[in-house]
Amino acid sequence: MKKTLFLLLITSFSFAQKGIISYEIIDSGKFLGKIERIDNFPTKYIVPRTVDVWLPANYSKSKKYSVLYMHDGQMLFDGTTSWNKQEWKVDEIVSKLNDEKKIEDIIVVAIYNISKLRHTDLYPKKPFALLTPQQQEKAKTEAEKLKIDLTLKNINSDNYLKFIVKELKPYIDKNYSVLTDVNHTAIMGSSMGGLISMYALCEYPKIFGKAACLSTHWIGLREYEDNPIPESFFTYMKQKLPVSGTHKIYFDYGTETLDAFYLPFEHRVDEILQAKGYTSNDYKNLKFEGENHSENSWQKRIDIPLQFMFEVK
Repeated sequence: MKKTLFLLLITSFSFAQKGIISYEIIDSGKFLGKIERIDNFPTKYIVPRTVDVWLPANYSKSKKYSVLYMHDGQMLFDGTTSWNKQEWKVDEIVSKLNDEKKIEDIIVVAIYNISKLRHTDLYPKKPFALLTPQQQEKAKTEAEKLKIDLTLKNINSDNYLKFIVKELKPYIDKNYSVLTDVNHTAIMGSSMGGLISMYALCEYPKIFGKAACLSTHWIGLREYEDNPIPESFFTYMKQKLPVSGTHKIYFDYGTETLDAFYLPFEHRVDEILQAKGYTSNDYKNLKFEGENHSENSWQKRIDIPLQFMFEVK
């Protein structure tokens, strides 16, 4: 059973009168680092939300660390507080990989979602703009069945990425002992978080050198007849993926529950990346037979993209 201990309240938050709550993470008597939590991170681009910064047990200002930005931050560290009582176990898995010297030193910046805004925050805007007006209207109708108001005007993913690039990353670079260059900055998520991670790499190739996209939600919404949304993502990727040899991108998928709907499209991922010159050195698209669309499934395999992105040279 994981035990999270309250440590202290830090009152110095340079650009706003906010505090940072710091938690120490203990699991079965082992110290797994600490989380520094910023509630309502100040932003002019999106609705403010919580950001957790996980620092490994070996964190020291005398060293420099790579940075991994992750979405759906409330699902990453503590299953006792998540809506479905599941978690990615990022702290345990990164700590284990560190102990085994399988990855370089990293910190993890976990961006919380706001449930009612999650779809419009994470849906890549430019691929949606590639749809015809009729296709956009059909997508809006299908989204309404999921109680989502999805229109080109409402999609806020470009601002979500501006929040990360123009507000959050500068704060992390200033306040933590990190490597700030593209080769040491990565982004990772699942489902809609997979889509926005792909989008971030394409829109900001000089910021993010690596992206991991687990169970990427190619169908965009729910599956419906003649759904044009997957092809809009692939068209965008053909246009915007960074040139091969300069970046790394990881995709994967299960075969059960929601992931089963992605199976008809996975060959397109390989076709596009290979046509762009990507090889096994800079991309993966892996199938996990029998795995479903859940944190329990993702935590079983996140060691793979972590080692792919942060392998020890």
